[in-house]
Amino acid sequence: MKDIQNLDDIQLMVNNFYEKVKTDTLIGPVFNGAINDWQPHLNKMYGFWETVLLDVHSYSGSPFLPHAKMPLEQIHFERWLHLFFQTIDSLFEGEKAEEAKWRAEKMAEMFHHKIEYFKKSRQKPLI
Repeated sequence: MKDIQNLDDIQLMVNNFYEKVKTDTLIGPVFNGAINDWQPHLNKMYGFWETVLLDVHSYSGSPFLPHAKMPLEQIHFERWLHLFFQTIDSLFEGEKAEEAKWRAEKMAEMFHHKIEYFKKSRQKPLI
């Protein structure tokens, strides 16, 4: 196996991951309920991961806001990470692959804490 090196690798990773997400019994219904047209979402994810992992600035936006109102609990983040790690480990190995898993873990942790904060405070995230 090789490491994540270019946009083709990012697309392979994202496409394989979201195929798992769409059919997963726990998080599939949440994502399928929030995303009507998958291609724009996938395009955003290509740009996001290309920016994060390859330092190619093809993403702009705020990744948290679309998730802020989703009915997500700790168990959803755990499944998301499991599927993400499974995808990475089945396709890649190396420094960028490990970085992708580390970044996904930190992002899931941050999103979960922020969602819980907004639930408890009954405040709405700033747009």
